[in-house]
Amino acid sequence: MKIIVGLGNPGKQYEKTRHNVGFEVIDELSRRWSIPLDQAKHKGIYGSGMVKGEKVLLLKPLTYMNLSGESISAVMHFFKVDIADVVIIYDDLDLPPGKLRLRQKGSAGGHNGIKSSIAHLGTQEFNRIRIGIGRPIGRIPVSDYVLGRFSPEEWDHVGATIEKSAASCESWLEKPFIQVMNEYNQ
Repeated sequence: MKIIVGLGNPGKQYEKTRHNVGFEVIDELSRRWSIPLDQAKHKGIYGSGMVKGEKVLLLKPLTYMNLSGESISAVMHFFKVDIADVVIIYDDLDLPPGKLRLRQKGSAGGHNGIKSSIAHLGTQEFNRIRIGIGRPIGRIPVSDYVLGRFSPEEWDHVGATIEKSAASCESWLEKPFIQVMNEYNQ
Protein backbone atom coordinates (compact mmCIF):
# COMPACT_ATOMS: atom_id res chain seq x y z
CA MET A 1 0.00 0.00 0.00
CA LYS A 2 1.13 3.56 -0.77
CA ILE A 3 0.00 6.50 1.34
CA ILE A 4 -0.20 9.93 -0.27
CA VAL A 5 -0.61 12.72 2.28
CA GLY A 6 -1.53 16.32 1.53
CA LEU A 7 -0.94 18.86 4.28
CA GLY A 8 -3.36 21.69 5.01
CA ASN A 9 -5.81 23.07 7.51
CA PRO A 10 -9.42 21.84 7.76
CA GLY A 11 -12.38 24.18 7.39
CA LYS A 12 -13.98 26.40 4.76
CA GLN A 13 -11.98 29.45 5.82
CA TYR A 14 -8.74 27.72 4.74
CA GLU A 15 -9.91 26.38 1.36
CA LYS A 16 -7.78 27.54 -1.58
CA THR A 17 -5.22 29.18 0.72
CA ARG A 18 -1.49 28.92 0.06
CA HIS A 19 -1.01 26.62 3.05
CA ASN A 20 -3.57 24.15 1.66
CA VAL A 21 -1.99 23.20 -1.67
CA GLY A 22 -1.34 19.71 -0.25
CA PHE A 23 -5.08 19.28 0.29
CA GLU A 24 -5.66 20.51 -3.29
CA VAL A 25 -3.43 17.73 -4.67
CA ILE A 26 -5.32 15.10 -2.64
CA ASP A 27 -8.62 16.48 -3.99
CA GLU A 28 -7.22 16.27 -7.54
CA LEU A 29 -6.09 12.65 -7.02
CA SER A 30 -9.45 11.79 -5.45
CA ARG A 31 -11.18 13.09 -8.61
CA ARG A 32 -8.72 11.45 -11.04
CA TRP A 33 -8.84 8.06 -9.40
CA SER A 34 -12.48 8.12 -8.20
CA ILE A 35 -11.38 7.53 -4.60
CA PRO A 36 -13.85 9.22 -2.27
CA LEU A 37 -12.42 10.67 0.96
CA ASP A 38 -15.09 9.03 3.07
CA GLN A 39 -13.28 7.65 6.12
CA ALA A 40 -12.85 9.89 9.16
CA LYS A 41 -10.44 8.16 11.54
CA HIS A 42 -6.92 8.54 12.87
CA LYS A 43 -7.31 12.35 13.13
CA GLY A 44 -7.78 12.63 9.38
CA ILE A 45 -10.05 12.06 6.45
CA TYR A 46 -9.02 9.47 3.90
CA GLY A 47 -10.07 7.10 1.19
CA SER A 48 -8.45 4.11 -0.47
CA GLY A 49 -8.66 2.26 -3.74
CA MET A 50 -6.71 0.40 -6.39
CA VAL A 51 -4.75 2.42 -8.94
CA LYS A 52 -2.52 0.80 -11.57
CA GLY A 53 -2.54 -2.44 -9.56
CA GLU A 54 -1.41 -0.68 -6.37
CA LYS A 55 -3.51 -0.12 -3.24
CA VAL A 56 -3.44 3.63 -2.52
CA LEU A 57 -4.63 5.60 0.49
CA LEU A 58 -5.18 9.36 0.14
CA LEU A 59 -4.96 11.25 3.45
CA LYS A 60 -5.77 14.78 4.63
CA PRO A 61 -4.80 15.21 8.30
CA LEU A 62 -7.51 17.15 10.16
CA THR A 63 -5.32 18.11 13.11
CA TYR A 64 -4.38 21.53 11.70
CA MET A 65 -0.96 21.96 10.18
CA ASN A 66 1.11 22.04 13.39
CA LEU A 67 -0.02 18.54 14.42
CA SER A 68 -0.12 16.81 11.01
CA GLY A 69 2.36 14.15 12.08
CA GLU A 70 -0.12 12.71 14.60
CA SER A 71 -2.52 11.66 11.83
CA ILE A 72 0.21 10.46 9.45
CA SER A 73 1.83 8.32 12.14
CA ALA A 74 -1.52 6.87 13.27
CA VAL A 75 -2.50 5.89 9.71
CA MET A 76 0.93 4.39 8.98
CA HIS A 77 0.84 2.30 12.15
CA PHE A 78 -2.76 1.17 11.68
CA PHE A 79 -2.16 0.01 8.09
CA LYS A 80 1.42 -1.16 8.82
CA VAL A 81 2.92 0.89 5.98
CA ASP A 82 6.67 1.48 5.74
CA ILE A 83 7.99 5.05 5.51
CA ALA A 84 9.33 4.31 2.00
CA ASP A 85 5.71 3.91 0.84
CA VAL A 86 4.62 7.37 2.02
CA VAL A 87 4.83 10.72 0.25
CA ILE A 88 3.90 14.03 1.92
CA ILE A 89 2.82 17.01 -0.22
CA TYR A 90 3.02 20.55 1.13
CA ASP A 91 3.56 24.24 0.39
CA ASP A 92 7.04 25.79 0.37
CA LEU A 93 7.79 29.49 0.90
CA ASP A 94 11.31 29.11 -0.50
CA LEU A 95 10.13 28.11 -3.98
CA PRO A 96 8.46 30.57 -6.37
CA PRO A 97 4.73 30.10 -6.96
CA GLY A 98 4.16 27.06 -9.14
CA LYS A 99 7.65 25.56 -8.78
CA LEU A 100 7.67 21.82 -7.96
CA ARG A 101 10.46 20.05 -6.05
CA LEU A 102 10.57 16.38 -5.03
CA ARG A 103 12.98 15.13 -2.36
CA GLN A 104 13.56 11.97 -0.34
CA LYS A 105 14.78 13.64 2.84
CA GLY A 106 15.55 16.96 4.44
CA SER A 107 14.85 19.28 7.32
CA ALA A 108 11.53 20.94 8.05
CA GLY A 109 12.80 24.24 6.65
CA GLY A 110 10.54 26.12 9.06
CA HIS A 111 7.36 24.31 7.92
CA ASN A 112 5.37 23.35 11.02
CA GLY A 113 3.53 20.48 9.31
CA ILE A 114 6.86 18.91 8.35
CA LYS A 115 8.29 19.59 11.84
CA SER A 116 5.36 17.63 13.27
CA SER A 117 5.80 14.87 10.67
CA ILE A 118 9.51 14.50 11.47
CA ALA A 119 8.76 14.42 15.21
CA HIS A 120 6.03 11.76 14.91
CA LEU A 121 7.70 9.63 12.25
CA GLY A 122 11.07 9.78 13.98
CA THR A 123 12.98 10.56 10.79
CA GLN A 124 13.66 13.23 8.18
CA GLU A 125 14.00 10.56 5.52
CA PHE A 126 10.64 10.40 3.79
CA ASN A 127 9.43 11.21 0.28
CA ARG A 128 8.06 14.69 -0.15
CA ILE A 129 6.65 16.90 -2.85
CA ARG A 130 7.05 20.62 -2.25
CA ILE A 131 4.88 23.12 -4.11
CA GLY A 132 6.20 26.67 -4.30
CA ILE A 133 4.05 29.47 -2.94
CA GLY A 134 6.75 32.18 -2.84
CA ARG A 135 7.47 34.59 -0.01
CA PRO A 136 5.40 37.60 1.01
CA ILE A 137 6.39 40.94 -0.46
CA GLY A 138 6.69 43.91 1.87
CA ARG A 139 5.68 43.72 5.50
CA ILE A 140 3.02 41.01 5.28
CA PRO A 141 3.55 38.56 8.17
CA VAL A 142 4.33 35.03 6.97
CA SER A 143 1.36 33.62 8.92
CA ASP A 144 -1.04 35.99 7.13
CA TYR A 145 0.57 35.23 3.78
CA VAL A 146 0.36 31.42 3.99
CA LEU A 147 -3.27 31.64 5.15
CA GLY A 148 -4.08 34.03 2.30
CA ARG A 149 -5.40 33.09 -1.10
CA PHE A 150 -3.49 33.13 -4.38
CA SER A 151 -3.97 35.95 -6.84
CA PRO A 152 -5.54 34.83 -10.14
CA GLU A 153 -2.11 35.11 -11.82
CA GLU A 154 -0.46 33.00 -9.09
CA TRP A 155 -3.29 30.46 -9.27
CA ASP A 156 -2.60 29.91 -12.98
CA HIS A 157 0.91 28.71 -12.07
CA VAL A 158 -0.07 26.84 -8.92
CA GLY A 159 -3.08 25.13 -10.49
CA ALA A 160 -0.85 23.67 -13.20
CA THR A 161 1.63 22.56 -10.52
CA ILE A 162 -1.12 20.82 -8.55
CA GLU A 163 -1.88 18.79 -11.69
CA LYS A 164 1.82 18.08 -12.24
CA SER A 165 2.16 17.01 -8.60
CA ALA A 166 -0.78 14.62 -9.03
CA ALA A 167 0.87 13.24 -12.18
CA SER A 168 4.11 12.66 -10.25
CA CYS A 169 2.16 10.68 -7.63
CA GLU A 170 0.66 8.58 -10.40
CA SER A 171 4.13 7.95 -11.81
CA TRP A 172 5.35 6.90 -8.33
CA LEU A 173 2.90 4.00 -8.38
CA GLU A 174 4.96 2.45 -11.19
CA LYS A 175 8.50 3.75 -10.63
CA PRO A 176 10.95 4.30 -7.77
CA PHE A 177 10.61 7.75 -6.18
CA ILE A 178 14.16 8.70 -7.20
CA GLN A 179 13.23 8.15 -10.84
CA VAL A 180 10.09 10.26 -10.41
CA MET A 181 12.29 12.99 -8.86
CA ASN A 182 14.49 13.01 -11.96
CA GLU A 183 11.44 13.34 -14.21
CA TYR A 184 9.53 16.01 -12.29
CA ASN A 185 12.07 18.25 -10.57
CA GLN A 186 12.19 21.58 -12.39
